[in-house]
Amino acid sequence: MIGALILLGIVIVVGVILYVSHRLSMRNEPDEAEPEEETPASGQVCCGMHLVCEKDLPVDKEGKIIYYDDEELDRLADTDPATYTDNDIEQFRDILLTLLPEDIAGWNKSLELRHIALPPAVHDEMLMIVSEMRQTLNAPKQ
Repeated sequence: MIGALILLGIVIVVGVILYVSHRLSMRNEPDEAEPEEETPASGQVCCGMHLVCEKDLPVDKEGKIIYYDDEELDRLADTDPATYTDNDIEQFRDILLTLLPEDIAGWNKSLELRHIALPPAVHDEMLMIVSEMRQTLNAPKQ
C-alpha cells in the first residue's frame, strides 16, 4: 500500500513538472494555430459570416459589385424568397456548392448589395459551410 502511494506521488510530481514546463514553453513561442484577428474600421460592424471582417470584399476598385458568375440571379432582385420556384432554389444551391469556401462570405454580401435574398434552405446550408470552415481552421493541430 505504501509503495502504491509513493508511486502515485511520483506520478503527480512528474505531471506537475511537465505541465509547468509545457506552459512556460508555450508562453515563449508565438501561437501559430490561432489566426490573427483584424478589427473592422471605425464605425463598421463585422457581419460574422467569415473569419476576418472585410467589409469592402464584394466591391472592386471602381466601386462596382463583384459577381461570382451568378448574373442570372439578378432577375430575382427585390423578390420575396417565398415566391422562388424549385429551379430558382436549385440555382442558388448550385452556385453555393461551386464556390470556394473563402468566397462564400463575399458572395453573400454581393447578393445583399444586389437586393437578392437567399432562400431559407440555401441560407442555412451557407451558414453550415461557414461554421464547418471555422471549426476546421480553429481545430488544434496535432
